[in-house]
Amino acid sequence: MAKDTGTSEGYTRPLRRLLSAMLILVLFGIFILWRIDSPRVERIRAQLVDQVVPSFEWALVPVTKAADMIENFQSYTRIYEQNQELRRELRQMQAWKEAALQLEQKNATLLDLNNVRLDPKYTFITGVVLADSGSPFRQSVLLNIGARDGLMDGWATMDGIGLVGRISGLGENTARVMLLTDSSSRLPVTIQPSGQRAILSGDNTARPPLDFIESPELIRPGDRVVSSGDGGVFPHGLVIGQVALGADRRLRVVLAADYERLDYLRVLRSLSSEQIVDPGSLIVPPEPILIPEEPVSEVENDTAGVESDNG
Repeated sequence: MAKDTGTSEGYTRPLRRLLSAMLILVLFGIFILWRIDSPRVERIRAQLVDQVVPSFEWALVPVTKAADMIENFQSYTRIYEQNQELRRELRQMQAWKEAALQLEQKNATLLDLNNVRLDPKYTFITGVVLADSGSPFRQSVLLNIGARDGLMDGWATMDGIGLVGRISGLGENTARVMLLTDSSSRLPVTIQPSGQRAILSGDNTARPPLDFIESPELIRPGDRVVSSGDGGVFPHGLVIGQVALGADRRLRVVLAADYERLDYLRVLRSLSSEQIVDPGSLIVPPEPILIPEEPVSEVENDTAGVESDNG
């Protein structure tokens, strides 16, 4: 075994030396070839590069892929940073958009309040809705105005479009508004153009029904509903909504007021009308009764003449 091992090493060592010497000679020859400045040598170098370099493309693939991966990773990092920046800007823009929408809604509500055409004899005061104090059995809201502002129970309240309800409770600085949809609300209304009278009865739904209609056959869906002014509860002619046929086949009213966005309410100062106690000149006084004079008869005249002669 030792002899075989020594024999193999005896053959391998000279072969290594030979290969090393040949490699050194080849490298030295390439070095000399690259250092010679001659057109013929330059053409040889070009041909050698054309033959050798393309065949080494496979060796450059890992390096190229690694460089691409590094570049892509850097690109992904930049994209991620840009994405995070865009997300932050988007959140800021959403906040600004929400603020702008709220301001736009408030502006539109105030503009609607200013554009409502009311009877010039009614003055008003605008209040901000503080809270929805309603419940499943009672629907009302609170305003930031009260007795200090001259409000009185029973005054009508409107948003920018239609009637909302009436004042049903007063504090010094706040007031409670009972909505038309409240189950305790009853309002005399007039249905146009037929002129039919009815009672709008709240039932805690978005579309309160019409009760005690004089002639239901004269009413059509889409007819306009306004306050009638009967009983002196509300002023006459305030817009309430339109007639619609409910799922229960009852005539109901689609309210004109936007109950989902009650931000501001206008309270109408409906001052009580002057009561006339003394009819005065409104009623013509009765004519005095004239008693005709009785005619004097001829007998009485003759008797009067005889008495005068005797005297």
